[in-house]
Amino acid sequence: MKNQEANLSLTPAHILTLGSGWFPTNPGGLERYVYELIYQLSASRDIIELCGVGLPKDEDNSPIKLTNLASPDSKIWQRFWSIRQNFQKTRISNPDAINLHFALYSFPILDILPKGIPITFNFHGPWASESKQEVMRNKLSIFLKRRLIEQTTYNRCDRFIVLSKAFGNILHQEYHIAWDKIHIIPGGVNIEKFQPNLSRPAARQQLNWPENRPILFTSRRLVHRVGLDKLLEAISIIKPKVPDIWLAIAGRGHLQATLEQQAQELGLENNVKFLGFLPDEQLPLAYQAANLTVMPSQSFEGFGLAITESLACGTPVLCTPVGGMPEILTLFSPELITTSTEATAIAEKLQQILLAEIPTPSREDCRQYAVTNFDWQKIAQQVRQVILA
Repeated sequence: MKNQEANLSLTPAHILTLGSGWFPTNPGGLERYVYELIYQLSASRDIIELCGVGLPKDEDNSPIKLTNLASPDSKIWQRFWSIRQNFQKTRISNPDAINLHFALYSFPILDILPKGIPITFNFHGPWASESKQEVMRNKLSIFLKRRLIEQTTYNRCDRFIVLSKAFGNILHQEYHIAWDKIHIIPGGVNIEKFQPNLSRPAARQQLNWPENRPILFTSRRLVHRVGLDKLLEAISIIKPKVPDIWLAIAGRGHLQATLEQQAQELGLENNVKFLGFLPDEQLPLAYQAANLTVMPSQSFEGFGLAITESLACGTPVLCTPVGGMPEILTLFSPELITTSTEATAIAEKLQQILLAEIPTPSREDCRQYAVTNFDWQKIAQQVRQVILA
């Protein structure tokens, strides 16, 4: 077995990857994960082709071959047809392994994938269930997403990677995937990009943030499951004891107007700032400028890349006991995991932290924990071993 692993590490491989959109044009967790993974693999001399929807043309001197299969603005049936047609047209040689990341765009090509090539699916979440919770109420659409698209796709795959045991349980229980096919490998963080290279005052000055207030930061899609409404309520609860608290919310989503109205109704106009889309290059600044990063998710948080990014920048994180997030923090700072997802539980922990009633990890300890456990270079090699096994 050791000889096999050594051979895998020495021999460059041709890996065909199917994602969704392109990071940073689409600044989602899945897109960021795929982007970081393929560049880490290409750095180890592997030949990587990324297929997806809305991808840019091949960049000069890029180690990654980009194959755009469809326009993200087209209707779904047109996307399916385009994905299938363009995938067939662009096939020249068979890869050594296939790595799928999104069931919707994998489904149209399942029957034309090269035979005899191992297929690994990175399960980033229960797509149908997330859709049902956020925007969809059509039972037929939910059924088709889960039973037709997701289940059919998963049945075609040989092995699976999940970022947490929590999502492994969902894959096993809801989609009936055997545990011996599931590999738990956490997400990674680019430790060169996310690092504590500025003092907190310097980072705040660059962002034009308040200099002498306790600042909380969260970077989230503005949708129901991430719990920003609960966080706003928690801020209103602790405001009498921490009147100068300031919350910076980065991200876009269909709930923005609703959340802004909630903040106004709670009298938090001077305590909450909606930043909108925060350019990727400013994320490390924002983590370093904050006293604390907050992840108030209510459901379907398979890992929480923002947690590892914040820790790599030296800033501790408060999270709710949801999905894979506690798996990151339990061995490091379990006291920063709330007792429930309710606003009162979030408020209680925030107050204890901001009033120094419970200890928080140092900047150096946060950084070291992230580097030791979530360095993308190490994580990518673990993923590679599974993909090529």
